[in-house]
Amino acid sequence: MINKFFFFIFIFISLLGCSQIQNENFTTVTASRKIQTEFSLNNFLESNVDLDNQTNLVFNLMDDSSKVAQLLMPAIGRMGLTKLEIDELVKKRMIGGMLMLNGTKEEFKSWIIEFNAINKKKNCLPFLYSADAEPSLINRKIIGSTPVKKAQEVKTLEEAIEVASLISKDLNEIGINYNFAPVIDVSGNTTVGYRGFGEKKENLIPWSTAFVKETQSKNIIATAKHFPGHGLVSGDTHKTLQTINGELKELENYPPLIKSGVLSIMIAHIAITNNKDYDSKGMPATTSDTIVTKLLRNKLNFKGLIVTDAMNMGGVSQIKNAAVKTIDAGCDIILMPLEIKIAYNEILNKYKANEVFKLKVDNSVKRIVRMKICLGLIK
Repeated sequence: MINKFFFFIFIFISLLGCSQIQNENFTTVTASRKIQTEFSLNNFLESNVDLDNQTNLVFNLMDDSSKVAQLLMPAIGRMGLTKLEIDELVKKRMIGGMLMLNGTKEEFKSWIIEFNAINKKKNCLPFLYSADAEPSLINRKIIGSTPVKKAQEVKTLEEAIEVASLISKDLNEIGINYNFAPVIDVSGNTTVGYRGFGEKKENLIPWSTAFVKETQSKNIIATAKHFPGHGLVSGDTHKTLQTINGELKELENYPPLIKSGVLSIMIAHIAITNNKDYDSKGMPATTSDTIVTKLLRNKLNFKGLIVTDAMNMGGVSQIKNAAVKTIDAGCDIILMPLEIKIAYNEILNKYKANEVFKLKVDNSVKRIVRMKICLGLIK
């Protein structure tokens, strides 16, 4: 009970600067057993009463604004927002994390140290820091990172594990705790195919699984992408919406990764048509409840974080109120939302006005908070 008491006091003090604290929240956690105060990523998917209680305790001390902020992840770097723009969002407490996108290892490290210090001073929840640290992209996206073999240069399972280990070492040195890798699309598509281990189909799942396990053993969230499959479409979702006509042939890649414990899955801006069970009705999967909730969350029983692909991509950028629609679909994190302040206010307004939408946001925020506890960010 002493450990429980001190954990409670810590959380109260930590969130006081960021949230409106309500007196009734003090009675939320009533477990009689001793509260475990340290968790790992291995605990996230477990049934764990102590972790549930700590997650609920943090959640119940957050106000509406800080909950909505957890859903938003802009990018910083040469292909993202400027440092000044991010500084403003951090100071206004409008985001829950950021993507480190095209910069140097040292500048990313220095920015993370600075943002961590700001959050600590303001008693705010720590950020999730992400990167597209795929084997084929990391040395271009993070200048100064350790040279590694590109995905299709990897020839053995041991090399796949070694690449994941080297990448994770760099990310830990920088302070990045969320890797948007591995790509588990097959190799047909010229935009994404070269970025995964799918040159030989028989290697794709075992090598990707090994990459995930090695990454997460280093206290970094791994992400399987791009759901429900980008490898067999002909075009590029960075430019326009792409369509899968009929059968979801790459869907079979996901159950083994989910079973092995991958903690995050990224949704592609791909429409599905002529599929009697999972037709997205002309909308990208990122905004489709049928794909995100009915298929991924319910049918495949995925319990981890669901993140959109970048929302500035041509496959989704023309859709009105796209940020709200991704949350309605069941996504947890909105990556690189267009007009982030507008997106924040649209989500917050609907959160206050619509009970069904509010429940979706609350569930997403609890998953994010739970992940931050398991990463050791909230102790």
